[in-house]
Amino acid sequence: MTTSRPIRARIFRAALLHNYRLARRLAPAAKAWAVIKANAYGHGQWRAVDALREEADGFAVLECENAVALREAGVTQPILLLEGIFSARDARAVAEFGLTTVIHCLEQLELLLDSIKPGMPLAICLKLNTGMNRLGLNAVDLLQARETLSRIPNIELTLMTHFAEADGERGVTEQLARFKEMAGDWPGPVSVANSAAILRHPQTHGDWVRPGIMLYGSSPFADQSADEFGLQPVMVLESEIIGVQQLAPGDRVGYGGTFVAERPMRIGVVACGYADGYPRHAPNGTPIAVIGHMTRTIGRVSMDMLACDLTDIPEAGLGAPVTLWGDGLAGHVPADTVAAAAGTIAYELFCALAPRVPVSFVD
Repeated sequence: MTTSRPIRARIFRAALLHNYRLARRLAPAAKAWAVIKANAYGHGQWRAVDALREEADGFAVLECENAVALREAGVTQPILLLEGIFSARDARAVAEFGLTTVIHCLEQLELLLDSIKPGMPLAICLKLNTGMNRLGLNAVDLLQARETLSRIPNIELTLMTHFAEADGERGVTEQLARFKEMAGDWPGPVSVANSAAILRHPQTHGDWVRPGIMLYGSSPFADQSADEFGLQPVMVLESEIIGVQQLAPGDRVGYGGTFVAERPMRIGVVACGYADGYPRHAPNGTPIAVIGHMTRTIGRVSMDMLACDLTDIPEAGLGAPVTLWGDGLAGHVPADTVAAAAGTIAYELFCALAPRVPVSFVD
């Protein structure tokens, strides 16, 4: 959408490529699925493909329709369906377009095999439930699935799982041990490492890693920043000051009057609100940058606007640039820091970017 309203998002191609290359360097013996589900975590699936198609070993998506669209656009790398198939039509597309599909239950395997012609080549990732208890085969069902597939020609098989706490204190030890126990003497490829495991648990790297949030320049850890890992922010959300108000002690700001001035203050109104994807629950004090200075939000976030403290930035007036998150003209504001202040994660900030926000793709 073309609009004169000053809010904008920019997606940096070079940063996305840098982060993918970092994942590859950290796991040099593995190939890397570039995880571009959820519209590349809000960054735009086609922008991500454009940035990575010359280097990515493969792409991982959720919907079969997106995978088919990638094939029809000329993407030749392996394409992984992270939740597998949902219908017979999906199953037929897996065979027709040479997709790699997760199989996480026996019913899904039956649907796949019943929907395609016998003998068609298939690439399958059997997903093991190693403790997250979300999707995955238990030990008994895994044996049955492997026995079924052993009787079928032209099957390329990988074992995989997903870590629930690779970013936490318990780490991967318990789930990795369970995976090895379930896999037994499996001699083929494995894929277990998500972003957190790539960054902190090299023993998990295996044959295929699956970088997701790290591709977009965010850290999966609360105790270590993206900058510390050498990740670069891919998205910046920017706007401008569109109004300025002078406050006396006792004046309130915004809906509900949740901020009360304790001294004379000067505040700016920014053209950005929750209808743009900024978290409505972001509290007073959420970091924001204005014309090269770090400051804070004040008051409740409105649908189209939010307020920030300009008391110590006298040069900031109408039209002053503002960085909501990312590496912008007004300063560097880590998305992880904004997310933490709002009690959420950067994944949610990125995915919530609203369609009404104009987005440009830059080098």
